[in-house]
Amino acid sequence: MAPHTTAQAVKGAVFAAALFSKLGYNTHPLVDEKRGDIIQAIELKSPEKLIKFCRAIQEYSPVDSFAAPEPWDMPGYEDKVIMAAGTFVQGASIELSADGPLRPPYAVYLQGGLTFEHAVIGILAAAQSLEQLEINNND
Repeated sequence: MAPHTTAQAVKGAVFAAALFSKLGYNTHPLVDEKRGDIIQAIELKSPEKLIKFCRAIQEYSPVDSFAAPEPWDMPGYEDKVIMAAGTFVQGASIELSADGPLRPPYAVYLQGGLTFEHAVIGILAAAQSLEQLEINNND
């Protein structure tokens, strides 16, 4: 199952790169770049967007979907860090998760996804939450 699960996570990362690139965000790696792992970085450019993104990933997770991640002073980091991981196993990196330090360019590091479908649902929820934040800020 490992090759299939890894392929699902990579497909999710490629989907995120494509979607967020189309929405105007810088992504690393780019959608068509060679990949060395399952991590997708997305520069969100504001702490509010980073927090909203992580909260959406948490909300669409199978475990602790009711929790709202908060930035905190994590040992070993200079800046506050926010982490979303509604995973079955603590510290699992193959299950859908997102995290990032609260500092410019406010990049979120998205990784994992046991199934492509779950990754798509979480990624679309994160994009929708960012769109809603922009709508609210323009009102």
